[in-house]
Amino acid sequence: MADELEFIEEGLQRSQIDEFFAEELARAGYGGMEVAHTPMGTQIVLEAEKPGMVIGKGGKNIRKITTELEDRFNLEDPQIDVQEVEEPDLNAQIVADRLANALERGWYFRKAGHTTIDRIMEAGALGAEIVLAGKVTGARSRVEKFNRGYIKHNGEPA
Repeated sequence: MADELEFIEEGLQRSQIDEFFAEELARAGYGGMEVAHTPMGTQIVLEAEKPGMVIGKGGKNIRKITTELEDRFNLEDPQIDVQEVEEPDLNAQIVADRLANALERGWYFRKAGHTTIDRIMEAGALGAEIVLAGKVTGARSRVEKFNRGYIKHNGEPA
């Protein structure tokens, strides 16, 4: 039973760290992370659209993030490695943030959805699906789906 609780706690900590990075590095185009626990400490690989903004001037921002990780999440000697995302339009996190930003700026939801899916397909994706749900126009909530290309779904064939 102790092993199961350990897995749950590790997963919870991983998701909390991911939320922390998403909030802290939103302007830098945060695109995900990988955490590996090593004997030397904790190795964290960040993917960002703009790695220079993550590192900051003279490494100031990355040092601040490292100390906050040690304090908040009790990580031993976190080593943060920042990598640039080669194709940001193929990274789901970055695409979702851009779409949300476009909707917040007042773009019409259909224009935003179609523009986003066109950019994904031009980047070389085989297929994509965007699902917008909520009060997109008016008081009533609804779901809009934008599909392009080949999308494999599990379950019985339609």
